[in-house]
Amino acid sequence: MTGSERSRTVLLVGGGGGLLGRALLEEFSPTWTIRSVHRSPVARESTLGVRWIAADLAGIRDWGPHLDGVDAVVNVAWYRWGSDPRFRLLFEGLHRLLEASRAARVPFVQVSVPPAPAQLETGIPYLTYKRRFDGAVRASGLPYAIVRPTLMFGPGDVLLGVMLRTIQRYPFFPMFGDGEYRISPVAASDVARLVVDLAAAPPSATLDVGGLASYRYRDVTDRLFELVGKRPRYWHLSPSGGVRLARLLQSLGSTRLYAYEVEWLLSDTLALPPSDRMRGPMRPVEPYLREEAERLLGRPVPELGPLAVRA
Repeated sequence: MTGSERSRTVLLVGGGGGLLGRALLEEFSPTWTIRSVHRSPVARESTLGVRWIAADLAGIRDWGPHLDGVDAVVNVAWYRWGSDPRFRLLFEGLHRLLEASRAARVPFVQVSVPPAPAQLETGIPYLTYKRRFDGAVRASGLPYAIVRPTLMFGPGDVLLGVMLRTIQRYPFFPMFGDGEYRISPVAASDVARLVVDLAAAPPSATLDVGGLASYRYRDVTDRLFELVGKRPRYWHLSPSGGVRLARLLQSLGSTRLYAYEVEWLLSDTLALPPSDRMRGPMRPVEPYLREEAERLLGRPVPELGPLAVRA
């Protein structure tokens, strides 16, 4: 389909450079015209003919011109970590966008995160401002969807891919607590497919989105060891010790893992089921892990079959 045949336009706030943003580019581009707001160029956007609006979205005062002719706004912009002022500025910029969308009657899709333990919901700017903006979207009077995916996977992810490389590189892998908590990873491409559907007809609802199945965390890490040809060897840490380690690494400037992410993982609240609004088959995590291992090692990896499913 050519650009002139695309009947709808989406304003992608946060751009197509992140894990979900890249997947959204591929899902939107066949049938939508894309305008993308972010600071730095993204090569794939250029090849797809995306109109790049080069801006720090927190600093945009007048969103009106960017919304002209737009049929839906999709926001994927957020930080993994930062100070209260950083999140406040982002919230204020997004709130100006929401107000402009309301004036122009443009439907709004907000990509958020699933429920977290109570101490995190009220204890860190990452979540307090996220929930404040989610609430503003619900109260806007616009047709909307708030999509809350659990741990997403795909090329370049910051979870499973990073874990695999860490296991391949070092003799031990940190295990926080007993590893009995569960996760249900969901493919970024599946989340993107759902977001595109919702942008076309927002249901004015909040949707939690998990993967095909729930797995014990320890089973996943054992599989990662198998894929790189190693026997599982762990550096066992108590739950509090794991949080302290992540906090220390964070204080030293590491962006690999944040303390709140360890707390969230340990809470055993990340094993969400698939959304009943998901159309078509979903991608299982096992083939992705095998593909990533082969890419990392530069050689074929044996097929190890499905992981054990944990209720």
